[in-house]
Amino acid sequence: MNEITILVLYYSRYGATRDLARLIAEGIEAVPGVRARLRTVPAISAVCETTEPSIPADGAPYAEYTDLEECAGLALGSPTRFGQMAAALKYFLDGTSTHWLSGSLTNKPACVFTSTGSLHGGQESTLLTMMIPLLHHGMLVMGLPYSETDLMNTTSGGSPYGASHVSQADGQAPLSATEKRLAIAQGKRLAQAALKLAST
Repeated sequence: MNEITILVLYYSRYGATRDLARLIAEGIEAVPGVRARLRTVPAISAVCETTEPSIPADGAPYAEYTDLEECAGLALGSPTRFGQMAAALKYFLDGTSTHWLSGSLTNKPACVFTSTGSLHGGQESTLLTMMIPLLHHGMLVMGLPYSETDLMNTTSGGSPYGASHVSQADGQAPLSATEKRLAIAQGKRLAQAALKLAST
């Protein structure tokens, strides 16, 4: 069987969501026969004349809609914005009606992840609302099971809805060991599901 690709698509303002994305990619690539494709989206602005360069200054390249067509699974990540995903990621997803019409994402496994500045900053509502467009696309949305014992012991990020991180008000708190393990576990679980689905 040929190697399959899982898209890790995220928006990150200060780097915490990007760090989670890299750990999820690490988990994905720990599964033989699966590789991760890290992609981000540009910031959006209310000022029409403002544009981002076509290539980011650092980090992952910008996503193209073909990345969605080519992937065997999707991990979607965003910082929390008032309990919902950031506008930049929502803007990208709003452009996927062609994929909805063609069903190109139907039956592909997916998961979500987020980062907030505070422990009760809307992590769970962000994760839940990020699932909605994926469900509309017919994706098989998965979370983290309680067999991941870190879920019972975390005092920072991590939930059954997906990996998460508490970056604190200044956005500078490093990922805890628990948050790291849960992100890697989520990547592995997604990769294993995608591999099983691809083989049927």
